[in-house]
Amino acid sequence: MNTDRRNFLRNIGLTAAGGALLLTGHADPTPASGELGAYSDYLDRDPQPAPAAAAAADWAVTEPNILGPYHRRGAPYRAKITPPLAEGSVTLIAGRVWGHDTRKPMVNAVVDIWQADHNGRYDNDDPAKPPAADHFAYRARMLSDEQGRYEYETIMPGRYRLSRTAMRPAHIHYMVSAPGYRTLVTQLYFTGDPHNAKDPFIRPSLIIDLAAVKVGTGSYQRGQFDIILAKA
Repeated sequence: MNTDRRNFLRNIGLTAAGGALLLTGHADPTPASGELGAYSDYLDRDPQPAPAAAAAADWAVTEPNILGPYHRRGAPYRAKITPPLAEGSVTLIAGRVWGHDTRKPMVNAVVDIWQADHNGRYDNDDPAKPPAADHFAYRARMLSDEQGRYEYETIMPGRYRLSRTAMRPAHIHYMVSAPGYRTLVTQLYFTGDPHNAKDPFIRPSLIIDLAAVKVGTGSYQRGQFDIILAKA
């Protein structure tokens, strides 16, 4: 392994032993956002400043985040979570699922994803028009592979109003589970969203950067979100 690669792996909390990926000893499970109360507790409430950015806590347990009212069980297993020709900026999210105790990638962890569409609407947010039981829009499940990897294609979620004075920033919901580990409910956020600063739920550790990738005459956004699960 050359020096540049060794330094890179060390900086992101990884080591390579005998060709296997391992988390370094200082890695903690991905932190959750904590007990935030019910989603409805924040409706029509003036926004509070987001918590100050935490000091870099190399490889902590992924922070949890509020479940929200729009989760649905039984989403199909697939890697593209949007309907065909969905409006919005194409976004590709990839990452790995890790076990905090083993420091190793986790195989066959279930990654359950759901989000709003380009206009900030969920497929089940109108009680008067519930979706058909077999219709899932902007939702999917996937299994991490033998290297703990997962990847899916979506569009940048739309923002929506939380109260009279607050908007929720763009975010993607996660529920990640694996035998012997605590089920993690969290959310993914994006650097630069103008509503990040006043969102009552956001946690700095859950914010990722996106990079533009050109493909021919088009482009898409790509980001990485790794998950570290705590032992049950």
